[in-house]
Amino acid sequence: MPALEPEPSPDVDIKQEDTIANGDDKPRLTEVEKKANHIASEQKRRQAIRQGFDRLTELVPGLEGQGRSEGIVLSKTVDFIKEQIEERKRLIKELEERGVVVDDKDKL
Repeated sequence: MPALEPEPSPDVDIKQEDTIANGDDKPRLTEVEKKANHIASEQKRRQAIRQGFDRLTELVPGLEGQGRSEGIVLSKTVDFIKEQIEERKRLIKELEERGVVVDDKDKL
């Protein structure tokens, strides 16, 4: 039975193992590296979500300068988009009533 290596302590620099034990030349991540990568990926994902919500609060009327409740932001964004779709339909109808030919692809 092979000897178990001790877990590196958290204050040790994270380093990649040189090779896989079976002689493969591809480096493999240690458990500490995997955990660090996972944490970094999760932080990046959360930051992207926060930035998206922040951007919505800049774009959707009535959300500027308010604290951010994600539920409220999503709800008001849906309402705003629905209003914009209805306004677009109204404008297309008005154009058509005035004799303007609106291409079907522009009616979406």
